[in-house]
Amino acid sequence: MHQKYTNEILQLLRSMQNIDYISPADIPNIDLYMDQVTTFMDEHLQSSKRFEDDKILTKTMINNYTKNNLLPPPEKKKYSSEHMLLLIYIYYLKNFLTIDDIQNILTPLTERFFHQENGIGLKEIYEGIVRLQQENINTQTRDIIRKLKKSNECFQEVTDPEDQKLLSTFAFVCMLSFDVWVKKTIIENIVDGTLGQRTKKKKSAPENSKDGRKAEENGTKGNEKE
Repeated sequence: MHQKYTNEILQLLRSMQNIDYISPADIPNIDLYMDQVTTFMDEHLQSSKRFEDDKILTKTMINNYTKNNLLPPPEKKKYSSEHMLLLIYIYYLKNFLTIDDIQNILTPLTERFFHQENGIGLKEIYEGIVRLQQENINTQTRDIIRKLKKSNECFQEVTDPEDQKLLSTFAFVCMLSFDVWVKKTIIENIVDGTLGQRTKKKKSAPENSKDGRKAEENGTKGNEKE
């Protein structure tokens, strides 16, 4: 692979180490209207755009998330800091997971920790996730550099410089893609297993059990002990 291209990848990795993320301290402690939510996200996630005209978050997106039970409804048309945290998770997860998968991941979280007054809440969970990501970025960078080196060493027997560059680049993309595929497959298996079974059980209770039907008729939730 040409040295110029290698330097470009290394420069990209250096920039990734300083990638924008929304710090817990940056999230407003006051409730926001939808316009304020979209403005906040646009300002803080600009660097994650691939193209200049990409949309970080729109009103239609937020309404669809609420409609699909990914996001609890706003209170008096205002979104709390916990709504903001869930929107951040959705923003990143939707890049490689389906809406159903994201729902299965976030539903247990919102059921147990949304508006939690005692004990751990969504803010504390987000702070923990950010710490993990900051600790992990150097490990990820080293792994990508190792893959870059391996791909550079591949196809050394090819004499044409342009062909060698093309094949080395393709090898690098394939190595990264396989890594993504493996991790995505693991996530999907977790969702289909532990998280998916829990969500399916919650959904089926009102329709398939006598207790669920009785609870629905009385305007209460079934399986409240879970």
